This record gives sequence, C-alpha cells and structure tokens, in this order.
Amino acid sequence: MAQASRSQQLVRSERRMFAASDDNAMMKQILSTHAPDGRLVYVKPILLIIDNVLRHITPEIDQALTAGSGRIDSFDDPANLSAIDDVLDALAYIVHKISCEISCKCAGGGDAHATTMVILNMLSSYSWDAKVVLTLAAFAVNFGEFWLIVQLCTTNTLAKSVALLKQLPDVLEHSQTLKPHFDALNKLIKAMIDVTKCIVEFIELPCEYISSEVPPLSTAMASIPTAAYWTIRSVVACAAQITSLVGLRQEFVTSTSEAWELSSLAHKVSSIHEHLRNLLRLCYQRIEEKKQEETYKEFIRIIETPQMEISKILRVIFRKEDPHPLFSPADKTRVDIDVLRRKHLLLLISDLDISLDEIQVLEVLYKYERASSSELNYEIVWLPIVDRSAWNDSYQQKFLNLQSIMPWYTVNHPSVIEPAVIKYTKEKWRFVKKPIVVTLDPQGKVTCTNALNMMWIWGNAAFPFSTDKEESLWKSESWTIELLVDGLEPNLPNWMREEKVICFYGGEKMEWIESFTSATKKAAQTLEIGLEMVYVGKNNARERVKKISGLITEKQLSHSWQDASVWFFWNRLESMLYSKTQHGKTTDPDIIKQEVMTILGYDGSEHGWAIFFLGTTEMVRANGERALSSMQSFEEWEEMARQMGFIPALRKHLEGITDDHHCTRLILPGISGGIAERVVCAECGRPMEMYFMYRCCV
Repeated sequence: MAQASRSQQLVRSERRMFAASDDNAMMKQILSTHAPDGRLVYVKPILLIIDNVLRHITPEIDQALTAGSGRIDSFDDPANLSAIDDVLDALAYIVHKISCEISCKCAGGGDAHATTMVILNMLSSYSWDAKVVLTLAAFAVNFGEFWLIVQLCTTNTLAKSVALLKQLPDVLEHSQTLKPHFDALNKLIKAMIDVTKCIVEFIELPCEYISSEVPPLSTAMASIPTAAYWTIRSVVACAAQITSLVGLRQEFVTSTSEAWELSSLAHKVSSIHEHLRNLLRLCYQRIEEKKQEETYKEFIRIIETPQMEISKILRVIFRKEDPHPLFSPADKTRVDIDVLRRKHLLLLISDLDISLDEIQVLEVLYKYERASSSELNYEIVWLPIVDRSAWNDSYQQKFLNLQSIMPWYTVNHPSVIEPAVIKYTKEKWRFVKKPIVVTLDPQGKVTCTNALNMMWIWGNAAFPFSTDKEESLWKSESWTIELLVDGLEPNLPNWMREEKVICFYGGEKMEWIESFTSATKKAAQTLEIGLEMVYVGKNNARERVKKISGLITEKQLSHSWQDASVWFFWNRLESMLYSKTQHGKTTDPDIIKQEVMTILGYDGSEHGWAIFFLGTTEMVRANGERALSSMQSFEEWEEMARQMGFIPALRKHLEGITDDHHCTRLILPGISGGIAERVVCAECGRPMEMYFMYRCCV
C-alpha cells in the first residue's frame, strides 16, 4: 500500500511538472539561464560518438536480459576519431563536470528539476544545441562505464572487482525484474537522441534560405529551450535510474513507479520530437522552395541569354548530383550530356501517357529519314514530366516500357530533371498534357516552344524546326490535296495522273456511309468519270472507326485507312490549326486555316462529311446531310455537271441549298499555345460560341 501511495504521489508530481513546463514562469526560468558568449562548438562529431555509444548499449541490454551475448562495433575510423579528439580536447573538462554533477545529485536523491536547472546554469554560456549535446555526452560516459562493468564482470577480473565494490546487481539474475526498467530506459534514450538531432539540425539550417525571424523556423527556435530542458531533465532521470542500481547486489527491490517515470518522460520527449520533426519538415520545404525559386530564376537567365554551347543549358536542366543523366538506346548505358554537343536538340516533353502513335511517327522521322541525311543534325531527348509525390512501382515500369521503345536519348530517371525546369515547362512553354517538342540550336537558343506541329505537318522538311522555318513554310503553302493527305494515301499520285475525282469522307454512322458511297458511285457511273473514295474515319473514336473500316472493306464500299493513318490525319489537321493560329498575324483571310477548321467542324458534328478533289486544287466539300442529299438528287444537276464538270456543278448546286437550321461544332483538345478567340461557322459564317468540354474517350 505504501508503495502504491508513493507511486500515486509521483504521478501527481510528474503531472504538475509537465504542466509547469509550459507555464510562462517555467519558460522564464529556463531562459534566464541562457547567456551565450558567442563561442562555437562543433557538436556533430560529439553527437556521432554519443549515438555510437548509446545505440550500441541498448541492443546489448536486450541481449543480456535474454542471456545472449552481444558485440559493440568498433569506432575506429581515423578521420572521425581525429575530428572528435580535436573537439573533445577543449570540452573534456565541462563534460566531466556535468558527469560528476549528475552522479552526485542522483546519488544524493536530489530533485530532478533542480538538478536540470543546475546543469543549465553550468552551461549558460553555450548555445542550446551545445547544452544538450554536452549533457548527453556526460550521460554517455556514465552509462557506458556502468554497462562495461556489467557486461565484463563475468569474464574480466577487474570488472568483477569493480562491480563488487559498487555492489552492482547481477543483470542476468534479476533479468525479469530489470526488464521493464531497461525497456523504458531504451525508449527514453532513443527519444533523447532524436530530439537532440532535431535541435542540431535546426541550428545548422542554411540562413541564406530561411530566416529565424519568421515561421516556421521562428516557431521552432521558440520551442528549442523547452525541448532542451526536457532532454536534459530526461538525462537526469536516466542517470538516477542507473545510480539506483549501485549498492543493490544482495537485495534488489524495485517499484513500478520508477519505470512509469521513464515511460512518462519518453512519451513527453517523443511528443516534443514529433512537434520538432513537423517544424523541421516545414523548414526543409521552405528551403527547397527557396532553392527552386533561385534555380528557376537562374534557369530563366541562362536559357534567355545567348550561350556559346548547348551543354550549359543542359547542365541546368538536370540535377548536378547525377553526372550521367541521359540513357542511350544504342548501347543501353547512361551517358553524359556531352553527347549532344554541336547538335540541334529537340526536347520531347510529355507525361507517361504519350501514345504509341506519337512515338511511332517520331520514330519514322528520327530513325529512318534522319539516318539517311547528313544535313539533319539533330537529336531528341525525352523529358517525362511526372508527379514525383505519386511515383510508385507501376509508374516506374511504365517509364521503363516507354524508354525501351524510344530510339532516341531519354533521361535515366524522371527525378534527374530539376523541379525548376518542370515549372518552366508549364509556365513558359505551356506544357499541360499533350506532348510538345521544344527545339534548341547548337548554341542553346530556344528556336521554337513547340515544334511538334510543324513536324506533323512537314516532317523533316521543317528542319531545323524553328519558328522562322515554320513561318517560311506556310508562306509557300496553299490549300491542296497534297497538303491535306501528305502521303497517307499511296495511290494518290496514280489517281491524280488518271484525272480521277477523289473523295475523302468521314463519319461514324454506317447507314449514312452506305447511302452516300452508293449514291456517289452511281453519279460517277452516270457521268462516266473516274472516282475513288477513301474513308478517313473520325477523330478520337478509334474502336468505332476500326469496326466501321472493317465493314467498309467487307462490303467493298470504298478504300479505308488503317488506325495509324486515321490518327495521324486528324492530329495533323489539328496541328495545322494550332500552327496557323500562332502565325496568324495578318488580317488577310487564311484559306488553309478556314478549310482546316471546316473539316474539324464537320468531324465535331453528329453527321458525316465529304470533300471532293479533281487535280491539286479544284475542290468542293459539304457536311453529311448536304453531301448525301446532293448525291441522291443528282438528276437535278446532272446536266450542269456534264457542261461544267462534276466539282464545279456540285459546288453550284450546294450554293443553292439553304438550311433552316444547323449545328456546327469544332472540338479541339487542350494544348499549349493559343486558340483563336474568334472562330466562324463553316456553314453560315457567323461567329461561333466558345464552350469548355471535358471528355474521356476509350
């Protein structure tokens, strides 16, 4: 009962102590002991050896209590020993003084708080991190000496004699009784070391990136005195626990209250550690943000300033920690950026959802066409932009799979790309989701922020893929069947040579396709003219188009393209629109842009569409309803067709058709670069309204 009563009194005493620690009066008392004189103590080497002592003793305790044998690793690194010797040479006296103070106060049953304040006063001229480390060093000396005697007394005569003089209990003999005490001791020692390391980390944070005058570091600095007090207070409690074992060789009596005190302190100190770790995390986050901000400004300065060599640009794109940031597909090895010197560079920027179609088209340009011409002096480097916080094994495998099929250079891992560069690609180069290609000349000058459009339109003919080259190519272009099809139809040259009418059509309603192809063929037969029809599918409807193409081939309705050709046709049209929009600085009507927007508008509707060519430039087009009705009512303009020709007559007939109602939609995917603010309807010429649409097509 008396033992229980003392335990309850201790509980109440500790609760009052914990509450008092947060009281302003207690805080003032702690701060009143702090009068640093500016001396600098390099605490890291000391903390290193303290950690070596305490973290090796605690496993030994468990092994001893379970009748095992352990071994403390040697600490014989000459460099470390030399550094520690130099530091401790000047501090040996104060460490010894603290050690004696702790031993004497604990042996005399002194008040733990009073002893803690004595130590703080003794260390008043030192910084907070030095106070804690030096006190911990004194404890490591006492605890280390104690445990060496306990560990060696069964095998070493000297140790056995010292143990007898100190009347230390046999650890193995009292293992069951001692275990709760040493378990609590282990937890508290770990918490003490963790808090001490945190305090040291705060003191060593780079002042050029974070200020101690503003949160979160100011909050942490205000918490450090309390953390230091409780760490030193815990050292006193641990020392008292060890001292209590002296003189108990014959009779060993213990109480659960002592283990409770250690456990309560361990909980308190662990809570302090968690609080400090959270603040430390915020500090590192602030430091990283500051570093990224500086790196971002430096990257802007370098990339917007003329350079002599592209390698200077590349060295700021990739992290300095990785000397070989690139992966070479040729020999499957990591290489340095010097392999890109004196080359035009194409930075392929995408996420991990880049399509196989895009890779395959680029592969044709890079691997086959480029290899056959010495003038195409360029290299491609893939920069995958990923969310690093969500990176996992699945993303890693996806990255490796994409890397394995790319014949150009890639980063060896997405993490080698500087975060500041990722920010720049999004803010300045406007990368969002759709892949872009940023081109740099051999001197590192950015010549185009997205050359992918011109690569889709002209391929390697657009080399060196600069904005100036793109503009000059447009000046020499006109709306022709060759521009629209670009070699996707291999029979086109023969058809044109044979002066056939060529019809490209699209849509996804099989009933309309059957009716339209049948009526058009009938009209051509009536006029006895050559006709070829090609189904070009529909944008973003791969599976439906594949099914329709199969039926068209099966029923021999017309020619139809494979998946890759359909995808490239529509992506190329979109590229034309974006490219034209970026270069559309003149007030003159742009026929190419208007025709591209018309076809894309047709594709966005629910009905089909058709465009007819005769030769290079003679052309007429219509939406699905008009095209079908015109073919089905061919007898109405047959005579005109015999006199004027098929395409002029169809155009004149279409001009005479008036619609009471129509709904034209132009659907464009989100992409970097501008979208025209004013778009007119292909049917009536009125300005179209702008809407936002979110779509998932699988």
